[in-house]
Amino acid sequence: MTNTLRLLCGLALLAASLLAALHIGAVDVSLYALLQGQAGDALQAEIFWQLRLPRVLLAGLAGAALAVCGALLQLLSRNALADPYLFGVVSGAALGATISSLWLPALALPVAAFAGAVFAILLVLALAQRAARQGMQSISTLLLTGLAVSFFCSAVASLLLYQADSFAANRIMFWLMGSLSRADWPAVQLLSITLAITLTVCAVGRRQLAALNWSDDMAKSLGVAVQRWRLVLLLLCALLTAVVVAYCGGIGFVGLMIPHLVRLLVGNQVVPLLFGSTLCGAIFLIWVDSAARTVLAPQELPLGILTALCGSLFFLLLLSRRSTDEY
Repeated sequence: MTNTLRLLCGLALLAASLLAALHIGAVDVSLYALLQGQAGDALQAEIFWQLRLPRVLLAGLAGAALAVCGALLQLLSRNALADPYLFGVVSGAALGATISSLWLPALALPVAAFAGAVFAILLVLALAQRAARQGMQSISTLLLTGLAVSFFCSAVASLLLYQADSFAANRIMFWLMGSLSRADWPAVQLLSITLAITLTVCAVGRRQLAALNWSDDMAKSLGVAVQRWRLVLLLLCALLTAVVVAYCGGIGFVGLMIPHLVRLLVGNQVVPLLFGSTLCGAIFLIWVDSAARTVLAPQELPLGILTALCGSLFFLLLLSRRSTDEY
């Protein structure tokens, strides 16, 4: 099967997933009647246009964004275990959300989470640049810096939550496990714009990405500005992850698992890998969110629990398959 045929199949599967998810919910809504303007119940129209449609679209965009970030980081670092949350973005967002809930209640939680995530990004980049001036310029140094910032922000947020009242602590803890209950049209617009910019930059710089995937020395010999391209792409990944975390909370394993799955289908070529990750990540999180809304209805399961279950099972199967191949 060629990559073009795989792309068409992925687009068809994404369209089918979107249509199916729009019909799933506690309230039965006729999509055909709504599009034809024949729905007599104004409440159904309100549920569809203001709640269900933006939530399904945000689920697809968030899954695509996390998968693209994971694929990019794995390409840039040449490390199959690289993950978009290694920048400390989730921990920084949690710290911002905690401060907002405790002392700045007038500040919206997504805004505070985004501010905390950006703070973590800037801190990681600043520390990494300082390390570079001391002669440590490898991508591993940047990832380790992100891990250190993540532990620091997590420790501060845990200390604040320990001293907070139970209502605020429970609210933040549920948000950290991942939820699309705050989905709205501004979130869809912001995330779609950020994702489109990231994919456009990747498409324009596909040759530079291919060179970076081999080695820094090869990229430099081909005239690629290695540090500039790496900084731009890392910053785009971090900001894209920050937007996802600000509106959706902590959703793990998507950026780690989906690129592995796509790589099994299309190989390690840059463009097929990135756009395949976009489609597969969107399809995956749409169905995970549909399951979260319906498995224990009327209660809603946190997305992070379901993605962690799927991710752990996937890697156990992958490890068992490799162990079998070795024998």
